[in-house]
Amino acid sequence: MAYASTSTAPTSKGANIGIWVAQVLGAGLFIMSGVMKTMTPISELSAMMPWAGEYSATFVRFIGVIDIAGGLGLLLPSLTRIMPRLTVIAAAACVLLQILAIGFHAMRGEFEVLPLNAVYIALALIVLWGRGRKAPIAPRS
Repeated sequence: MAYASTSTAPTSKGANIGIWVAQVLGAGLFIMSGVMKTMTPISELSAMMPWAGEYSATFVRFIGVIDIAGGLGLLLPSLTRIMPRLTVIAAAACVLLQILAIGFHAMRGEFEVLPLNAVYIALALIVLWGRGRKAPIAPRS
């Protein structure tokens, strides 16, 4: 059974390409961040991210796994067309994660990292809007 796009207007090729670019960049950033948090020794990580040395290694690694899951969720469901709606859910979760991260870093006075959080949010919002409204991906038939 084939599913029609839920978009009311045809999507331009350029818009679709732009959304794919946001998906790939967002996935790359989230996955790289997650791999760094899960694989880098805490002593080295805390030199780059002071908060990592102030919390349990389990917490830091857990945040890394969440980052990896979010990055994979931004890309794989759309790419494989297996439950592509999960991309929209992952994008919303990534936005929420970054809002919480902004609050966390602001409370700690780490304002220098907030622009990077804003980039993460912008990419996730593009994916959220793009795959949710502008150019949804139809599931495999």
